[in-house]
Amino acid sequence: MSPQAAGLLQLTALIAALALAYRPLGDHMARVYSSEKHYAPEKWIYKVIGANPAAEMRWPAYLRGVLAFSAVSVLFLYLLQRMQGSLPGSLGFSSIDPDQAFNTAASFVSNTNWQSYSGEQAMGHVVQTGGLAVQNFLSAAVGMAVAVALVRGFARSRTGELGNFWADLVRGTVRILLPISVIGALVLVACGAIQNFSGIHQVGQFMGGTQEWNGGAVASQEAIKELGTNGGGYFNANSAHPFENPNPLSNLFEIFLILLIPFALTRTFGRMTGSLRQGYAILGAMAVIWIGFVALMMWTEFAHRGPAFELAGGAMEGKETRFGIAGSSIFAVSTTLTSTGAVNSFHSSYTGFGGGITMLGMQLGEIAPGGVGSGLYGMLIMAVIAVFLAGLMVGRTPEYLGKKIGTRQIKLAACYILVTPALVLGFTAVAMALPTPADSMTNSGAHGFSEILYAYTSGANNNGSAFAGLGADTQWFNTTIGIAMLLGRFVPMVFVLALAGSLAEQKPVPETAGTLRTDKPLYAGLLVGTILIITGLTYFPALALGPLAEGLAS
Repeated sequence: MSPQAAGLLQLTALIAALALAYRPLGDHMARVYSSEKHYAPEKWIYKVIGANPAAEMRWPAYLRGVLAFSAVSVLFLYLLQRMQGSLPGSLGFSSIDPDQAFNTAASFVSNTNWQSYSGEQAMGHVVQTGGLAVQNFLSAAVGMAVAVALVRGFARSRTGELGNFWADLVRGTVRILLPISVIGALVLVACGAIQNFSGIHQVGQFMGGTQEWNGGAVASQEAIKELGTNGGGYFNANSAHPFENPNPLSNLFEIFLILLIPFALTRTFGRMTGSLRQGYAILGAMAVIWIGFVALMMWTEFAHRGPAFELAGGAMEGKETRFGIAGSSIFAVSTTLTSTGAVNSFHSSYTGFGGGITMLGMQLGEIAPGGVGSGLYGMLIMAVIAVFLAGLMVGRTPEYLGKKIGTRQIKLAACYILVTPALVLGFTAVAMALPTPADSMTNSGAHGFSEILYAYTSGANNNGSAFAGLGADTQWFNTTIGIAMLLGRFVPMVFVLALAGSLAEQKPVPETAGTLRTDKPLYAGLLVGTILIITGLTYFPALALGPLAEGLAS
């Protein structure tokens, strides 16, 4: 079987698995967030944190819950790293430096999981499992809670209440993320991923010296790392490491975990708003972009340009022979179109255009299907923009799901889409203008510029993957990327929740003959076009200086 045929077979199997899980998981999540019943473990949690899960919140109160919880999480994770040297199970590792501890705390709480350190050489078992793995669950649950609050804004009328943040946080963790992660960890262990708490031990001689590895609860962290679209690896090589991702079967399963909840949330959206067709329209737009990017990436990386590529069957530099070009391409697109950040190959070694595709996937806002929760609310913001543009073209007040999109709503949506580009382009420009940050670049020219552009794109979009050529463990990059991650995560949430509150207060508008049908393929096509145009106009000049210039020169 040719590598291209094997890639098509993998893609078909992945789509089939996602299709089978779409309906039951989407309906389950809708029931979870609509239920008034509280399980006993959940009641214990509410009692410990002093929350009343039955109390409805307006958007300012919901936002305060999100920000307060996240601030405490950043502080806790920061202190845990700073005290690592005196904690049991530290494997002899010292405490983390202040700038890197801040960067890592901001990274994992913001669902970014950017890592400027080598996991197996810096973090002990307590920090890995009690700090990083816990935040993998909680940061994903926060994103899902905000998405559900926006969905309630569309579904409810004549009220500003969006539900209860603490109930949404606990239910998302206990009823959705935890059960699937347990199953996922068992599957990964069966595939060969390790799961233990062993210390550092020698495994043999390597180039005249000893080679050492430490164990860890890798399979369990790998499961929630992918399911929660987190991406932070136990080892520096991330999902290219055989302890995390042993074989092609585990590789395909990890991609399945990455895409599972973001795609299924579109059915949850349709179920909670009372129109499954609306959910299918959002799903269609997501799927078209994802499949298009996968096809484009495979074409780029399989293209034969010279004898070396012909002998290897394509651009194999930086890719694991276990997975090949197809498995690496699907993984790369899936992680950069979500907020996962896991890598099973090194994006810096992709062709110029291939590296550009990974960057563009993040710059779209990671909405196809996007991160857990963040993908859905990001796509719904774009849906509001698309409806507004359609209204301008026909001279009619735009409506979406029976809600008028007026001045307040479009201003909030516009602010949302401006935050991340301002962070990415602003920090990139400053870093390129200063002399010190450029010293961290491994390459010069267009590829070197791509390293820095990729770093801030990844941080501000809460992705966390790296171009693998930038020495980012410096005070400048630890601090600025940390700031970009926090602002890129929580400032957009302010506008999302404000929009949800304004929509929930409206009374529903009756549908007329002039109402734009937003559950039709025509609207889904308009939505895809809107996304590509907005992103293209925003980022094309920067892309032209980096990956496009490199690709045209090769």
